[in-house]
Order: sequence, then structure tokens, then C-alpha cells
Amino acid sequence: MATKSLASCIFCKIIKGEIPSFKLIETEKVYSFLDIGPLSKGHALIIPKYHAEKLHEVPDEYFTDVLPAAKKIALALEAENYNLLQNNGRIAHQEVDHVHFHVIPKPAASDNEGLVVGWPAQKPSMDELKKLHEELVTKL
Repeated sequence: MATKSLASCIFCKIIKGEIPSFKLIETEKVYSFLDIGPLSKGHALIIPKYHAEKLHEVPDEYFTDVLPAAKKIALALEAENYNLLQNNGRIAHQEVDHVHFHVIPKPAASDNEGLVVGWPAQKPSMDELKKLHEELVTKL
């Protein structure tokens, strides 16, 4: 399997062992470790061993181990409530330009620990949704 890395990428350096990490799971396709700036105890990251800034740039085969790794981490944390998060681009809150997934335990219903999410739900009309649906289906 071809891998792709970027010498200046902090996550690529972690995968290569050039920067230490608290490794949790490593497979041929992914590397996971504890976040050093966690939102809650056990906050972990899962990164494909293929350098790409955004999800759509990563070959599909690198995603086959992501959800199994996330599930194993959630089970090991014994997290009853948690978020699985993946951001693409700065305005979508991506801080490191290497695709990564967060497993973030949510131990309590407060805003003091874990992911805090605003959800600005829109109210599109059924006609708007139908038009969007038709447009997307033709592209899929």
C-alpha cells in the first residue's frame, strides 16, 4: 500500500516516531493516540497513514480501519456518551492539515467537558430539499 507523508506535518512526524505520542492503536492504515489538548479525559485522535488535508483527498482504503479503531477506543474508555468528529478546512475548525478523527468522551451533560456543539438548524422548504436532492443524486 502506497503511503504519502509531508515532512513538515506534525501528524506525519508522529506516525514516523519523530515526535512522541501516547499511541493507542496502530494498523497498516491508521495511527491513533491521545490528544495532548483534550476536551475530556480520553480524547483520542485517529489519523490515516496517508497525508491529505481533507477527507475527499484520502484514498478510500485508508478509511477501512478508522471506525473499527474508534469503536475499540470508545469501548476501552467505557464511554457511554461520546462524539466522533472530523473537520475539513479552517472555517470548519480543522487545526492540523492532515485528515484526522476525534473520539471525544462526553462524561456529563454540561458544557464544562467534552465537545460543545452549536447546531444552527436551517428550515429549508420541501421544494428546496427536493431540488438539492435531485442535484446531488446526479453527481453521485
